[in-house]
Amino acid sequence: MSAREDGVAVVTGGTRGIGAAIVERLRADGWNVTGLGSRDCDVRDTAAVDAAFTRIEEEHGKPILVLVNNAGITRDGLALRMSDEDWTQVLDTNLTGAFHCTRRVLGPMMRNRFGRIVNVSSVVGGRIGNPGQANYAASKAGLIGFTKTIAREMARKGVTCNAVTPGLIATDMTKDLDDGLLSAVPAGRPGSPEEVAHAVAFLASEEAGYVNGAALSVDGAMSA
Repeated sequence: MSAREDGVAVVTGGTRGIGAAIVERLRADGWNVTGLGSRDCDVRDTAAVDAAFTRIEEEHGKPILVLVNNAGITRDGLALRMSDEDWTQVLDTNLTGAFHCTRRVLGPMMRNRFGRIVNVSSVVGGRIGNPGQANYAASKAGLIGFTKTIAREMARKGVTCNAVTPGLIATDMTKDLDDGLLSAVPAGRPGSPEEVAHAVAFLASEEAGYVNGAALSVDGAMSA
């Protein structure tokens, strides 16, 4: 039996954009996948995460063996004028939410001696900065440190934890951004959600078992 037959995959923020593309790609790879939107599960709430994940496991009769932490929001503004609420909402969703979801699946993954956790960070997360996104950048940089720590904690348990760091990707979240941002992308074009999904699918695969604690750039050489 393969992990695809023994378990299921969950993608938070999986109902649109990059998340929806990841769901479709994992499904094409043979996984039973559930994409969770904000209406399905508030990742900021530990009880809501546990209830949603328990429901998924019961419906499939299988443990969650792949988790993609993709849920994220932006509340942009210069740090000088950023409210406490805008800071907290972004950190709670993008970083603390990933912690809640990861903590929930580690037990089942360890018991099955297999697990793949992929955190969707950003090029604006330790590689380059972006004015107006202090909260977003901090949350995505935090995901990189979180990724590396979980990788070291779980390395002997058959569980890997990696990250992808997308650059400028053509989604609803970026449609209103200044076209001038393209000048910072050596590739000369935005990436597609599908290109990010391909990277995530590799990190979630059984074949990627020796890739652990990595941050894979999908940014058209933006951070090179």
